[in-house]
Amino acid sequence: MPDTKADYIDYGWETAEPEGAAPYVNRAIDRLIDPPPGSRVLDVGCGNGFLAARYADRGCSVVGIDLSQSGIAIARRQSPQARFEVAAADDRLLERLGEQPFDYVISTEVIEHLYAPDTFVRGIYRALHAGGTAVISTPYHGYGKNLALALTDCFDGHWHPARRGGHIKFWSRKSLIRLLREAGFERCEFRGAGRTPYLWKSMVIAARRPDA
Repeated sequence: MPDTKADYIDYGWETAEPEGAAPYVNRAIDRLIDPPPGSRVLDVGCGNGFLAARYADRGCSVVGIDLSQSGIAIARRQSPQARFEVAAADDRLLERLGEQPFDYVISTEVIEHLYAPDTFVRGIYRALHAGGTAVISTPYHGYGKNLALALTDCFDGHWHPARRGGHIKFWSRKSLIRLLREAGFERCEFRGAGRTPYLWKSMVIAARRPDA
């Protein structure tokens, strides 16, 4: 989900089924948070709304945003009880939505696509009320995994240098936690997702907005 609509090429969602990293990332998210019924949840980069629908079905009040018109159309059909909007994520996110702050903001496999991740994270911070929790997932890049890619001559396939769009930022546990803390978050908790430890496919970090 790039920073602006002008930069975006619609992913082209066709079904309401989970795709890509969703199965293993969602399992990691479940180990970090368990929003009770009535919680307000914002899904930033919701795609076809699969994850948002899970929380709506649990009785949470859910809002999902994405730049994909096809994804939002599917999300609206499968979860009419939730609100879904075609919208970009920035530091005016809450203002643009006209919503009150949320208990949880979730964003899966989005931040690696953004030119301005600092603005994105500030927007998530401002969308939470004091004491709220953000959960962000992104492909994992640590020393051990990067070394394994180099030793097995897999860098070209992994980085997709000729692919239009795709990932433009590559995060380690350290770099993502630093970004979150610079935005004001605290109590960052890490989970690896997919594959074996230190060769994880993705990572999930939950971070808390301070109480005051």
